Amino acid sequence: MNILEIKGLHKSFGSNTVLNGLDLEVPEHSIFGFMGQNGAGKTTTMKMVLGLLKPNSGNIYVCGEEVKYGETKTNRNIGYLPDVPQFYGYMKPTEYLKLCGEITGLTKNEIKERSEKLLSLVGISNSNRRIGGFSRGMKQRLGIAQALLNEPKLLICDEPTSALDPIGRKEILDILLSVKGKTTVIFSTHILSDVERICDHVAILNKGEIALSGTLSEIKEKYRRDSFIIDFISERDAICFYECEELKASKVQVKRDGNQIIVKVSNIKSGGQFLIDLLSKKQITPIKFEIMEPTLENLFMEVTQ
Repeated sequence: MNILEIKGLHKSFGSNTVLNGLDLEVPEHSIFGFMGQNGAGKTTTMKMVLGLLKPNSGNIYVCGEEVKYGETKTNRNIGYLPDVPQFYGYMKPTEYLKLCGEITGLTKNEIKERSEKLLSLVGISNSNRRIGGFSRGMKQRLGIAQALLNEPKLLICDEPTSALDPIGRKEILDILLSVKGKTTVIFSTHILSDVERICDHVAILNKGEIALSGTLSEIKEKYRRDSFIIDFISERDAICFYECEELKASKVQVKRDGNQIIVKVSNIKSGGQFLIDLLSKKQITPIKFEIMEPTLENLFMEVTQ
């Protein structure tokens, strides 16, 4: 089941076309990496999913129900963490979540139980400080707690790690991973390493359209080159293998960079066996021998140029 479906979405601001027939499907219980360069239209898309912006044309469905601009009924299924969450600085975390719970119609017991659980989940359960004194990372964690308070089926996080240090980024990513079994997460970002760490599905937005989408494993399999990376413990071993007559006679494409050799073969199975047999014959043991997979960064650069 798809928790979110976007069909033929167009959005322009004056003469500037931001989205040009966007189609997107987000499977239930996935962590979906929604990527694109700054200004590609990620935030615009998320605001239309929330019913806060009116599309020029197209349809958006959340849990099978169509999103209507200005009518936020579908938002009962959505939790939202903006890129810069805003709070009442004079409040404490429990006070803020109590206010949010009252606005959404939760009972006192539900607010108390869920607040305790969520503040523990995001690592600020023992904080008695006022929110105004929180670091950026603590505010992001509180924002996630607030977004999950109503137990949404879809959690939208817009650039949640963009202004955090490595420790803060890891903490946010770990939290998002921990809620995967209970909700679907859309992780809008331009930080590709974060996507590779936690996302199982991805889509790359470019020039108003989806340039690439699918599971990470499917995409890497599709764009995989029939090449092997072989690392050696010494440059001497690398040169010995690189210059051997059998390798030259095989007519495979070989490239050497120091202790590393990349070999492009015509068939991944037979080519891999040939290289293993040749290494054994030459009595050279590599420290790494693996199929070369495209990185998300390489794919991103390829489809957004």
